[in-house]
Amino acid sequence: MALDNKDGLDRRTFLATGAVGVGVGVGSAGPVLAQAAPAAMATAAAAPPSAAIAAKAVESVRDVILRISREVWTNAERTLAEEKSAAIHVRELNAAGFKVTTGTANIPTAFLAEWSQGSGGPKIGFLPEYDALPSLGNAAEPRKTSGPTGFEVGHGCGHNLLGAGCTGAAIALKKMMEQDRTPGTILVFGCAAEEGGAVKTYMARDGLFDDVDAALSWHPAPVAVTGAVATAANNGIRIKFHGRTAHAGVSPWDGRSALKAAELFGIGIQFMREHVEPTVRLHYVYEDAGLVPNVVPDFAQILLTIRDKSRQNVVKLTEWARSIAEGAALMTQTQTEFQVFTGIHPILPNDTLIALTHRHMKATPIDWSAEEQTFAKTIQKEMKLPEKGLATTVLPIIGEKTTGGGSDCGDVSFNTPLSVFGWPTLPLGVALHTWGVTACGGMSIGDKASIAAAKIMAGVGHDLMTDADLRKAAKADLVRRRGDYKYVSPIPPEIKQPPGIPAHLIKSGGDEILSEVESET
Repeated sequence: MALDNKDGLDRRTFLATGAVGVGVGVGSAGPVLAQAAPAAMATAAAAPPSAAIAAKAVESVRDVILRISREVWTNAERTLAEEKSAAIHVRELNAAGFKVTTGTANIPTAFLAEWSQGSGGPKIGFLPEYDALPSLGNAAEPRKTSGPTGFEVGHGCGHNLLGAGCTGAAIALKKMMEQDRTPGTILVFGCAAEEGGAVKTYMARDGLFDDVDAALSWHPAPVAVTGAVATAANNGIRIKFHGRTAHAGVSPWDGRSALKAAELFGIGIQFMREHVEPTVRLHYVYEDAGLVPNVVPDFAQILLTIRDKSRQNVVKLTEWARSIAEGAALMTQTQTEFQVFTGIHPILPNDTLIALTHRHMKATPIDWSAEEQTFAKTIQKEMKLPEKGLATTVLPIIGEKTTGGGSDCGDVSFNTPLSVFGWPTLPLGVALHTWGVTACGGMSIGDKASIAAAKIMAGVGHDLMTDADLRKAAKADLVRRRGDYKYVSPIPPEIKQPPGIPAHLIKSGGDEILSEVESET
């Protein structure tokens, strides 16, 4: 289907949207229905009755949502080190009557919050994220300016907004259920470390989504959009080479260079590129390559990411890369270690939830002030982009599209029906993971987006809580898309935690990093 270009949606903007998992992705198993998106569009018409009720409930917790967003933005923390950011969410959930446990799936800055009413009833989950990115700190100004954390770290992917919207929607849904006495359980999964940590995949490995009826999330974007956007599966791999040191000038023949092995591995990956499908992405960096040239390096290390449209393809490509590493070691008489330490699935589309989410999106106004549009256009000018400002309309449902980016939401989607959408938080044409996203996330543009997203998710959540047929249809979509594929977590069982957790957060004896927050609230 053609894209509505009223808001200036060009290829750059579309790719930036799809790359973060906005919309839903083509799965690796089961057929993709060519007519799925048009069929969904046909049902995405009148505003759901719950939309107005959800809007009112979210307005009643507006201060909570904005407090979470602004505090997390001010205290931006990198992946796996989100102590303050997680504690902010935990504090607000405790105050709202949720029972919170921390250290979920053996991740110190992850958590799980739960609230139930009545007996039985469905379980609906929300997926807040709250980690930030290096070198993207910025003030809430439309130019590159040092922010609360200097330039060192900032929310260049808008996770302060994402998290606030999800947690706020959960609290608002609780109010809606209390008002109409709907039985059920709300779960809030504190999804630390989305930027490379794949914490949702650890949660999926632990079976935390197995009995959840649906999971809800969103992502900051340049446009308001949902649909069947295909994200990529991937593996994260570390390849280590061990050689033998020697004096490079006096007796190099006594050494065996780990660096040469690493270089040969890189050459092998380059030659591999000629024989892979267009959907494949291979990229790597040298993390360790020796220190001085007059000593033969006895150690070298490469970080490799392999992406493709399905888990099956990624697994095959990974074995190919393993063979290249073994060959490089043989050629240089070194030894190699090849460790797959993380991985994700693509996102499975869910036609039922796409249509439902789109209806709620259409019922949610997008209203920017003249000052906010000027702010956005100033960022575009600074970045030498067309000064088109901010998107003002909800796009039609996107049909089957593919992108090279991925999200650990994919592993959620293989275990429970997933709703995810994009909502404008950044100027048109601006890419995620840039300073302009950080700037918008710390002022009223980001505030409005968090509130709007919370209204959409609270409405979708209430519809799922109160409509058994809707839940049944969403589950049927999942079963059809997944086909006979059996989910297995890409995280190897021997990997207990993501690499890179700060040492002071790894405690013994089952201590929970946020236990002091629980005891104080």
